[in-house]
Amino acid sequence: MKEIRHEPVAPTRTQWLAPGAAIDPHRHDDHQIVYAGRGVLAVTTSTGLWIAPATRAIWVPAGTVHAHQAHGELALHLVGLPASENPLNLAEPAVLTVGPLLRELILAHTDARTDARTDGHDESPERARLRAVLLDQLRVSPQQPVHLPTPSSPQLKAVCEILRTNPADNRTLPALGREVGASDRTLSRLFKADLGMTFPQWRTQLRLYRALVLLAEDTPVTTVAHRCGWSSASAFIDVFRRSFGHTPGAHQPRS
Repeated sequence: MKEIRHEPVAPTRTQWLAPGAAIDPHRHDDHQIVYAGRGVLAVTTSTGLWIAPATRAIWVPAGTVHAHQAHGELALHLVGLPASENPLNLAEPAVLTVGPLLRELILAHTDARTDARTDGHDESPERARLRAVLLDQLRVSPQQPVHLPTPSSPQLKAVCEILRTNPADNRTLPALGREVGASDRTLSRLFKADLGMTFPQWRTQLRLYRALVLLAEDTPVTTVAHRCGWSSASAFIDVFRRSFGHTPGAHQPRS
């Protein structure tokens, strides 16, 4: 088994990741805010997959083993916070809404730290004031359910893997249950007990995640809709807008 890296200090910086690039599993003694100013970021923990386009950030609590995956060219903005400072009062990862003000604060707080020797720990009065406003904005940032929890039940794992392989698979839960040898009642109970959501909710989250990945790769919206299981582009756009507050076109790379 590959050793998990321990990096005590969670850095505050900006770094670019090429499409498909990854950062191996590691943990910090600090909390960290992870934000993709460009591209789509996936953070994997032991409890699931956390997804963040440019309108979302991911809260990674101190001690959480996590890995990063870039979809599209990724501008990764990292904000480290001491373990004693938890503005969200959260002990589990979460996806947060990033409005225009919070976005600019994150960009300023990370991009301005160009001296690698400080490793994001410049304590000038100006930096302290910027950081204080950033923390205030984090405290009022709504959490978003852009999360694919990892199942533990073998039967549930089998169903989820079928749909991960082909998100456009429109079979009902009873039909999927027959393939994995479980009743729809059993699977429905497992989705709620094991993943904390219903089968339709989980499948929608999976499809939205796959849609974000395809959009980051500049796949046409109509193609994304059909590959992810929506009956039409308009149906996809409607679900996407209700989930993220804007249309899918906002996530496609600009030339």
